[in-house]
Amino acid sequence: MIAILLAGTSALVWGTADFCGGKAVQQGAASVRGHSFSVTVVSQLCAIPMIAVFLLLVPGRLGVSGLGWGAAAGVAGLFGIVLLYQGLASGAMSVVAPITAVTSALVPLAGGLVLGERPGAVSLAAAGCAVVAIALVSLGPSDGASAVTPRVIGLALASGALFGVFFLLLAQAGSSAGMWPLACARLASIPVGLALLRPMGGTLVLRGRVLALTAIAGCLDIAANGFYLMAANAGQLSIVAPIASLYPASTVLLALTVNKERLRAIQFAGLGLSATALILAAV
Repeated sequence: MIAILLAGTSALVWGTADFCGGKAVQQGAASVRGHSFSVTVVSQLCAIPMIAVFLLLVPGRLGVSGLGWGAAAGVAGLFGIVLLYQGLASGAMSVVAPITAVTSALVPLAGGLVLGERPGAVSLAAAGCAVVAIALVSLGPSDGASAVTPRVIGLALASGALFGVFFLLLAQAGSSAGMWPLACARLASIPVGLALLRPMGGTLVLRGRVLALTAIAGCLDIAANGFYLMAANAGQLSIVAPIASLYPASTVLLALTVNKERLRAIQFAGLGLSATALILAAV
């Protein structure tokens, strides 16, 4: 039960982080080349204090294994975020969001089963409901249909696969490592991001509302990572990861309340199926 609660909290916080990050990219994309990369790197720098908080709350023991798994996960997550922001900036959000989210759920689900996890029928049904719910709740209006190209679909698939790999790798560090794999993930991703910032046309200089949204997105993202790591240590990856991947539900709810967007009937169905997945997983 605790693993499902942590995974659900992770999804809620991740969705909020994506909403803030997406707003930051949208507000500066027209004026800054490589803006999606800038937002990604600056958000990760802003989240460093949050890592220290998690290390104090869940210390653990740092070993070579935890260092390696965390570092590899960090690099995968960095490029996953960059590709996601690039896809979202294309204007085809209603296509990019579900492809990315469903792919990110399927990769660790399959990985957990391959690694020998054997969840019960009800738990597998919960995971299945979560995957379908992710697709339904992410289907927004088709205004950006003209922006859908093979490149955009490729960005969404690659982003989702990298997020799935991030889930899979971070869970391999083991519970004894505490939050150190998360710290190692950032220690690996930030230098890579800084090294590629100039070649990608990015900048560390963000101002005003864009900087504020970027900082919030970074802090929430690392908090979601922390909740996910605790969930993965307490439960089965093949169930925890799909529940954590329900993050589009909170993004859609924020779009409804903040942006005053109108939900489609299929999205309401997705929200209902999300609740069903959580209930089944908690049984």
